[in-house]
Amino acid sequence: MEENQKQCVLFCSPDRLIQKIIKKRLKSEGCKVNVASNGNDALTLIEEGKINLMVTEEMLPFKSGFEIIEICDQKDIPSIIISDSDLENKILEAFDLGAYDFIDKPYSPNELVVRIKNIFKHHRA
Repeated sequence: MEENQKQCVLFCSPDRLIQKIIKKRLKSEGCKVNVASNGNDALTLIEEGKINLMVTEEMLPFKSGFEIIEICDQKDIPSIIISDSDLENKILEAFDLGAYDFIDKPYSPNELVVRIKNIFKHHRA
């Protein structure tokens, strides 16, 4: 991800082990990474204005991933939502709220990195 070395990804998940795995994987690709465990912390980091991409789980304490991606869309921050629901209405809702991508659980960290690279390639933040 050489051209994206200065890109900052915010990864939001209540699961600390997943946070650690994804953070390590993204850092190995040259990304800066911030993590949040809940929707309120994610919104605080978004408001600081240093985020180039949001990756969030749907189910979060305090604010849902859907609320987060809607705010990201208003700020022109691309987002990916991760969900254990593959129901079509949930997928369509995510895209209607501004998500750039939707990933079903379980997912591969390698797949997530490829999707992030693709967004960075097409969305110059």
